[in-house]
Amino acid sequence: MGSLLTYGAIVTKIRGMTSKLLTDKDYEAIAGLRNVPEAIAFLREKPGYKDFIDQMDSSLYHRRHVEKMLILSLYEDFSKLEKFANLKQRQYLKIYLMSYEVDLINYCLRIVFNHYDKPFDIDYRRPFFDRYSKISIEKLITSTNIEELVDNLKGTEYYDPLHKLSDAKDANLFDYDLTLQIYYYSTIWKKQRKNMGKDDIALFKKDMGTEVDLMNLQWIYRAKRYYHMKVADIYALTIPIQYSLSIDEFKALVEAPSIEEFYNVLETTKYAKKINMEAGVNLEKASDKLLTALFKTDRVKNPYSFASIHTYLYMKELEINKITVALEGIRYGLGSREILSYLGGEM
Repeated sequence: MGSLLTYGAIVTKIRGMTSKLLTDKDYEAIAGLRNVPEAIAFLREKPGYKDFIDQMDSSLYHRRHVEKMLILSLYEDFSKLEKFANLKQRQYLKIYLMSYEVDLINYCLRIVFNHYDKPFDIDYRRPFFDRYSKISIEKLITSTNIEELVDNLKGTEYYDPLHKLSDAKDANLFDYDLTLQIYYYSTIWKKQRKNMGKDDIALFKKDMGTEVDLMNLQWIYRAKRYYHMKVADIYALTIPIQYSLSIDEFKALVEAPSIEEFYNVLETTKYAKKINMEAGVNLEKASDKLLTALFKTDRVKNPYSFASIHTYLYMKELEINKITVALEGIRYGLGSREILSYLGGEM
């Protein structure tokens, strides 16, 4: 699948970047540190973060500025891959960029809905978005309400779905988040396949299809366990794509009258063998483990394919999330064992 000639340059670059990712021992070390400055000092010794931390004043060693550093490191890695990518690979990266755009819009939605005192602390993202995206941060930071925010997305693909929603006076933050997520997954499911050969399409459908299945399982579970939503409302919040879940299985999961019955149905599906089905299972952690194993396997079996690009970016994003969680645990004085339990096991 793929070829050394087509993917050789970018795969060589990815191997070097992968060697800079944190290891399980690194997480164990971070979890055992006493405070956030110690954790940042630890990260400063890691090649993936040293340059960014060197640019920080030690007085800024708190969550907001650390998160900036982590996000900038992700953007730099994306830029490195784009530099080594050929035309087809850049088309893939362009569509992958949607995940960063959706994250940015979601951040802005929270600001306008919650009326933060210090809004739009996003100017540090401007160089990246000016280079790769049609979204204008310069326009977004002028938004004072949801109508202005949506208007400032004119010229991007997100304007139409959000504009339709803004006509509904009772739409809330959850509605906007949901609209973006459904649009994101539905769009990349259609777009990515147009840029791939036959073999890559099969690999992409397996990886993305599994991710969508797991996302739907998490949403159905939360809707039933925490919000006791009606069946029609649960259908409305799911992504209209099924991969390994048959239509009948999906219907039975959504319409299960209780959490217990939801588990019973889930045990009959392909995912029963891959998810610990004990009551109270953390589907989010289980999904992360399953996807990490799937993507790593695909990268090993198909090194000269889009799987190498996708797997690296996924692992980098997962690493940033784990660092953020670990720093929060340290800040609140949690023990190392408890922090590691929140990290969900192996990278």
